Amino acid sequence: MNINDYILKEIRAFQLHDSVKKAQAVFKNYPITHFPVVENNVLIGSFSENDINTLEKTTDKLSAHSYLLQLFFTDEKATTLEILKIFATHNTTIIPVVNENKEYLGYYDVCDILNVFASGPFMAENSETLVVEKITPDYSIAEISQIVESHGGNLLGLFVSEKSEDFIQVTLKIESKSLNEIIQTFRRYEYEIISSHKNDIYLEDLKNRSDYLQKYLEM
Repeated sequence: MNINDYILKEIRAFQLHDSVKKAQAVFKNYPITHFPVVENNVLIGSFSENDINTLEKTTDKLSAHSYLLQLFFTDEKATTLEILKIFATHNTTIIPVVNENKEYLGYYDVCDILNVFASGPFMAENSETLVVEKITPDYSIAEISQIVESHGGNLLGLFVSEKSEDFIQVTLKIESKSLNEIIQTFRRYEYEIISSHKNDIYLEDLKNRSDYLQKYLEM
């Protein structure tokens, strides 16, 4: 799947000689938070819906309010994760796309990029999500991979979902018929299991012991 296939040109980019009224109409008609401005087909920034809608003099040209422009973009070689990070960092639903000469190519819509991510093997494959945690100095991707693969599991991907000076939390996507064995091995290697799993023998054993103790105390 080529991410560039999702570059859109449905809405024409603003130009500085466009009016505030025209920009307000675009934001009214489309569910977007930002939209790009170009001059001579070169991206110069984006206006936000919030800023444009606070402008009362609708006959002004956008050039009179260029101080409101925000500059963020991606290039045509960016990966899906890099693009998602830009969406999150700038709290936007639209990201302008440029080539190596900063020439404007179009824009990405957040819904399209989320669909691309969701349809990839990391999310779409029939797999288990396992979240593990370990003290930061002892964290090792090689060790995590070895634990999964030693039980015949297939590690589809992982990402660091939380990190501090003391610990690191990693989310794994695993294909395996031996998830419980993988979980117990992680525990033996002093990983804490953060996610819950209905077939976790360790937790089931703790529950049974707790129930037994409770019955004993009630005697």
